Order: sequence, then structure tokens, then C-alpha cells
Amino acid sequence: MTMQQDPRPLVDEPLSLDLLNTRWVQNGARQDLLTGLDGLRIWFAGADLTDRCPADEASLNAVLTARAALLTAVDGGDPRPLNAVLAKARVRRELGEHGPADVIEVDDPAWLAAWLAADDYLRLLREMPDRIKACAHSDCILHFYDTSQNGTRRWCSMAVCGNRAKAARHYARTRKT
Repeated sequence: MTMQQDPRPLVDEPLSLDLLNTRWVQNGARQDLLTGLDGLRIWFAGADLTDRCPADEASLNAVLTARAALLTAVDGGDPRPLNAVLAKARVRRELGEHGPADVIEVDDPAWLAAWLAADDYLRLLREMPDRIKACAHSDCILHFYDTSQNGTRRWCSMAVCGNRAKAARHYARTRKT
């Protein structure tokens, strides 16, 4: 089977935000990568989870549950759905032959990708919660982790949403004259 190319406009964000970004708007219509197993496989490949997580219906359902929980959490809503995802696994610390190691133990392998995304969101909250941002463009639903030096990034992509905003401002200015 040949792997399809990832169609999403924004990739390579931290895992939790990358999962949120499996939904996007294109030409005014909402798109969703995770409508089936092919999309799940594409997301797993981009997130380097192909060898760690089963790409089956149970995993798809778990990932969709985690995505909904993350969307609620990132919007400042009820943390219980995210906590329910986090309850599906735990980290066991041990000393291995190469030093300290964290071993993730999941109750059901189908929840591993979902749990990893939820755990990643907690990591981002610990590091710099103010750098977790939604794109400022009114028609965009993407999220990103602002890695700019001064933390003032506003757009998921300057080339797409930032450019649209600049063009709209330019059009508004030139239309008045």
C-alpha cells in the first residue's frame, strides 16, 4: 500500500497540537483527516507513531476522543475529558542499562497515541502555556506552539493566514481612497 501525502496545511507542531490540526478549513469548507483508517495512518506516519500504535478502529476512536478532549481543554473548558484520556496509561520510571527510562504502560494499546497526545499537552502547559495559541485569522481553526523569540506569533502560517490578513487590510485601505 502506498502512503498518501499529508494534506494538512500545518504539520510538525507538538503532538497534541498536531492532533488538533487534523481538522482545518480549506476554501471555506471544514476538512478532517481522521474520517477513516487511511487518515489515521497518515497522521501516525507524520507523528512517527506507525511502529508504536495499531492503526485500527479502536485506535481511531481513542484518537478522536483525545482530539475532542484536547479541543475542550485548549479552549479552557472542562478538564475531565482530558483526564479520562490520561487515565488510560501511566508512566513507570526505571533504571535501564543506558540510564533512567520512562516506560509507558497502557491498559489497551489502542489508547497509546491518544494518551501520548494528551500527555504532550500537559508538557506544553508545564513549559510555556502562553505559547499554545489558536491562529488569529477568523476563518482558521488551527493551533500552534509559538516558538518565536518574543512570543508574539499570531498566525498558523504567515504565508497563508498572515498573508490573507495583510491582503484584507491592504484592500480595506485602498478601497477607502
